[in-house]
Amino acid sequence: MAIPNETTKVTIAQKKNNEWMKKVLPPIIAFVAFVTLWQVIVTLIGIPHYILPKPTDIFDAAVKNWSNLSSALMTTIVESVLGFVFSVIGGIGVAVLMASSKWVERSFYPYAIILQTIPVVAIAPIIVIWFGSGMNAIVIIAFTIGFFPMLSNTLIGLNATEHNMKNLFYLYNASRWQVMWKLRFPAALPYIIAGAKISCTLAVVGAIVGEYIAGVGGGAGGLGYAITVAASRLQTPYLFALGLSAAVLGITFFLIVSYISKLFLGSWHESEMESE
Repeated sequence: MAIPNETTKVTIAQKKNNEWMKKVLPPIIAFVAFVTLWQVIVTLIGIPHYILPKPTDIFDAAVKNWSNLSSALMTTIVESVLGFVFSVIGGIGVAVLMASSKWVERSFYPYAIILQTIPVVAIAPIIVIWFGSGMNAIVIIAFTIGFFPMLSNTLIGLNATEHNMKNLFYLYNASRWQVMWKLRFPAALPYIIAGAKISCTLAVVGAIVGEYIAGVGGGAGGLGYAITVAASRLQTPYLFALGLSAAVLGITFFLIVSYISKLFLGSWHESEMESE
């Protein structure tokens, strides 16, 4: 077996750096070009800042209102993370129960679909009536909107286990729970990660929607509440800053889950393995 020399190691490192640059540079160049065109076009046309602010106006508004923006962002982060964690735990737990019994799946899965089809803005007021305004209701709304993707993807993964492998486990007299935790659950991990990638961004959406309806003012308000206040005062540059902050938050959550996916699946699943 040949041992890689220093030249080979340097070549591999350079290849990885080149691949990383190919992935990172195009979106950065596109972003810089878009922002530059936005700045130039709005300046030349002379559009008022309360209609369409320039990127520099948005940056200035974010700096001037940084105290309120950072406080609102931290509140939304806490609500989104809690809603996402509960949706992961609840979605996986319910999916395992459904996958363990076809009777349970046939009995309750249609109601999970019905819950998903109801618009969150329709059930949010009911949740506020039951749990009161504030963080409790917002977390429950974020959980509700992120629950179904976790349930659906996990259930699909658990039911997609190869029959030959299940027959092999049964041949060795494995119990149903051994088959579940040692075969079906590991095989469903790519589906679970896929559901988490969807659920993490929906949790941010659910938290902001919840803040529109159940948010509280003062220092406890999140991005949704801050957006409502900024819109009522026609603070358009600050409104753009809040919207972009919400987008960055969702992207950050997605990248974190993608990194976790790389850790769990990078060594064995083709979706995360590096191509030669």
